[in-house]
Amino acid sequence: MASSSCTWAGLDIPLVVNGTLMRGLPLNGTLLAVRARFVREATTVPQYRMWSIGGRHPAMIRVTEGGAAIAVEVWDVPAAGLAQVLLQEPPGLCVGKVRLADGQETLGVLGEPALCEGQLEITRWGGWRAYIAARDARPR
Repeated sequence: MASSSCTWAGLDIPLVVNGTLMRGLPLNGTLLAVRARFVREATTVPQYRMWSIGGRHPAMIRVTEGGAAIAVEVWDVPAAGLAQVLLQEPPGLCVGKVRLADGQETLGVLGEPALCEGQLEITRWGGWRAYIAARDARPR
């Protein structure tokens, strides 16, 4: 009996990112190193909240109330490189399904609830880019 093997070569996995993996931000090179391709900007359904984790990166969590639409990016990540990308994410970030405003549901980077405890909630800015722009514009 011939055996068959599953190959991931050539398979791209859509991945929603909401922080430092986005274009032009500090960890975007992680996506580029595995030959991920930017697909589009998007927003989530209004069921997410976001925190700044020590001012270094965000964590987004899906909630049943008090959520907002969050600005994100969708990337096509080669399946062979997906684990490499995710393993380089900061501790406390994980993968889950993210619902986008256009009805698409795909894998995305989320935060563990414990990671957000005691951190600054930034949901009102609607995304990491808007938050860092506002933060960096404040007089020091």
